[in-house]
Amino acid sequence: MRTATDWLAELVSFDTTSRNSNLALIDRVEAYLASLGAVCHRIASPDGKKANLHAVLGPDVDGGVVLSGHTDVVPVDGQDWSSDPFTLTERDGKLYARGACDMKGFIACALAQAPSFAKANLKRPVHFAFSYDEEVGCLGAPDMIAQMAGHTPRPSCVIVGEPTEMAVVTGHKGLFSVRVEVFGKEAHSSLVEDGACAATNAVRLMNWIVEEADALKAKAPSDSPFNPPYGTMTIGQMGGGTAINILARHAWFESLMRPAPWDDGPGLGRRLAERARALEAEMRKTAPDAKITIQILSDVPPLRPEEMGEAEALARALTGDNSPRVVAYGTEGGQFQDAGFSTVICGPGSIEQAHQADEFVAVSELDACMAFLRKLEQRLSA
Repeated sequence: MRTATDWLAELVSFDTTSRNSNLALIDRVEAYLASLGAVCHRIASPDGKKANLHAVLGPDVDGGVVLSGHTDVVPVDGQDWSSDPFTLTERDGKLYARGACDMKGFIACALAQAPSFAKANLKRPVHFAFSYDEEVGCLGAPDMIAQMAGHTPRPSCVIVGEPTEMAVVTGHKGLFSVRVEVFGKEAHSSLVEDGACAATNAVRLMNWIVEEADALKAKAPSDSPFNPPYGTMTIGQMGGGTAINILARHAWFESLMRPAPWDDGPGLGRRLAERARALEAEMRKTAPDAKITIQILSDVPPLRPEEMGEAEALARALTGDNSPRVVAYGTEGGQFQDAGFSTVICGPGSIEQAHQADEFVAVSELDACMAFLRKLEQRLSA
C-alpha cells in the first residue's frame, strides 16, 4: 500500500498553482478512488478548466465524515528555493515542496488511508472533498458544497485539513476583498469645478475604510481569542492619475477585510457600496459620466465556534486535544458551516510554513495525521 509520503511526492509533482488547471491531478485522484469503489462526482468550474472532486467510500447512508482539502497552491515566483519546489525532497525529517504543508499533505494522508477505508466494514461513509481555487478566494468549493448539501447521503460533519499541527481549530476570521475603481473627469488642477478627481474620491473611500477599521477594533470583545483580537480592514494596492497638475480621470484600490465571527462582514460591504453611491452622486454634479464600481474578489464567511458541535467533538475524541483554539487566517470551513455542516479545522503541518520558499511538512506530522485517520476509520466502523 502506498504511504502518505508516496502520495505527497506524486501530488506535489502536479503544478496546481491557482493560475493553472488542476485537472491532471483530479483525473489521477478520481481514477484511484473509483478503483477502490468510491462513488465520484466531479464539479467543474464554469470554464471547464478546473474541477472539484467529491468522492464517497462506504455505505449509502447519512452521517458520514468529510475530509476536505484544496488542490491549488500559491506561486513560487520570485522565491529562493533550495530544491525544486515541485519535486518532494526530504531533509532531516522534513518533506520540502510547494503544497507539502498547504495542503497536499492532508490530501496525501487521506489517499493513503483510502484502501483501508474501502476494505473496512464502515457503518458510515467517508467523503473526500477536494476543491480548486481556495488560494484565490475560496472560489471553487461553494459549487461542490451546494452539491453535497442538496444530495444524499448527507454527511454529519466536516474536517478541513488545513495545517494546524493536528490541533483542533474551531473558529477563524472571514475574508472579504474588493477592487474599487473610480472614474471621474479630467481637468486642469486649478479648475477643480470643471472636472471630478477620481483620485481624491478614491482617497475618501479609503479613508472610510480606515475609519471602519478603527471601529471594528474599538468594538472587539475583551475576551476575544483572536490575534489581533478584532476584525481588520486594510488597503493592499492602489493607483491612478496621469500627472500632478491634472484632475485624475481614473483611480483604483483593492481592500481586504477579515471580519471576526461577531462582525457583520456582508454589512460592511453594503455600507461601502452606499458610501460609493453617495460619492458618485456628488461627482456627477460636475461630471455626469462619473461612476464608481466595486468588484467583489472574494467573500468567505468566518468559521464560528459551535456550541456542542459534532465536528469539534469528533476531532477532540480523535486527537485528545481539548484546548480552545482559533486562527486569524481563513479557510473553506466557513463555507461548509454556512451550508449547515458542523465543521472543524485539523490537519498536518504548521501554517508558519505555508506560502514560503522551502515550504515543508514534517514526517512526524504526516504520521500523526495517519494515526488520526486510522482512529476515524475505527469510529466509523463501530
